[in-house]
Amino acid sequence: MAYDPYGYGSQDPYAQSSYPQQQPAVQHHYYGPSAAAVAPTNGMATASMVLGLIGFFACGVTSVLAIIFGHVAQSQIKRTGEGGSGMAVTGLVLGYIVSVGWIVFWIFYIGLWAAIVGGGAATSSTY
Repeated sequence: MAYDPYGYGSQDPYAQSSYPQQQPAVQHHYYGPSAAAVAPTNGMATASMVLGLIGFFACGVTSVLAIIFGHVAQSQIKRTGEGGSGMAVTGLVLGYIVSVGWIVFWIFYIGLWAAIVGGGAATSSTY
């Protein structure tokens, strides 16, 4: 037996403890159906959102496609239960905003040119 100068018991690492040993708790990992059954994202919804974003730089040409793809995606999502409803709505909102913005821009642009050309013709005939 080893000498115990502080009175804490045996210093022998192989000695039996007076306390009963407990088995470690068993941990069960239940992932459930939500991790395995994730609905796939609708491709039309993704395309709608991307085209809506590109519409800012493409003079609104792709925003018309974003509106079409957004409506098609929403109907497919309702029918099949796929994911991507938020992307479809984002594509629709961006498509409508960009389309209206470009329509207003072109109306003012054409109106400005009509005012310049029409105003110049009216002043030249008075001389």
